[in-house]
Amino acid sequence: MAAFPVPRYLAETAAREPGVRDWITGLPGIVGGLADQWSLRLGEPFQPGGQCSWTAPATDASGAALVLKVGFRFPGGEERDEAAGLRVWDGDGAVRLLAASESESGYALLLERCIPGTPLGRVLPEPEQDLVVAGLLRRLWAKPHAGYEFRPLAQMCHVWAGEFEAGYAAAGAGGRIDPGLARAGIALFRELPTTADSQVLLCTDLHGDNILAARREPWLVIDPKPYVGDPAYDVLQHMLNCEDRLAADPAALAARMAGLAGVDAARARRWLFARAVQESICSPLMREVARRLAPA
Repeated sequence: MAAFPVPRYLAETAAREPGVRDWITGLPGIVGGLADQWSLRLGEPFQPGGQCSWTAPATDASGAALVLKVGFRFPGGEERDEAAGLRVWDGDGAVRLLAASESESGYALLLERCIPGTPLGRVLPEPEQDLVVAGLLRRLWAKPHAGYEFRPLAQMCHVWAGEFEAGYAAAGAGGRIDPGLARAGIALFRELPTTADSQVLLCTDLHGDNILAARREPWLVIDPKPYVGDPAYDVLQHMLNCEDRLAADPAALAARMAGLAGVDAARARRWLFARAVQESICSPLMREVARRLAPA
């Protein structure tokens, strides 16, 4: 019997996370049970795959092209509300969710498959990616979300701020940003979610690798990590992935993305400063971005 294939990124996570390693031992049975439950024929998992999930192409009894995603559930994990977010968006700018299953240690999603499935980041130059990202975000934000109790962005920022402070205390001097900038940036990271004028359903992790070419629409969002909060936050991850432009002129990049997405440019810049501080440990690029965007 052939060995159960574990994608590279998931195997790397298992090597450093005992909980994931234990979960993987039961994964063949989980995947087999889901294939029987949903009448699926499965292909080899996508490589290198996700860090905490096993994802593979699937075909159901009708011949529909689908994706089976089986993920490990970390306590308080960002992926908790992926299924709920996809239900709210209902295929409007994001992949459709066909079925979902949850357990204490994991979850499974049966999703529409994007064909050809090429990531946006491999197809278009970054300035053109900006337009696609901003257009998709506007559509995602427009959906009413009151029917489900999504977590507030402030909760995520509070956790990340605490992790930054612990990491900053443990880092060597060479990996730290200036203490004054660290205090200002992480205080702002905690404050910004509480001062937003609007609260929308956020994707929080939208970038060129999480937008795939499809037939139903030119581009569809995958792997959202939904929270409710300030729309100006949602342009950040794309900007962080545009490292050359971020290094060249972070203020101009923030202003461009704010204009395209229709959010306040000053808030987008402040968010980028705060997030750069939060990401600054052992990152010379993020330290430089934070220094250049620091409030006067």
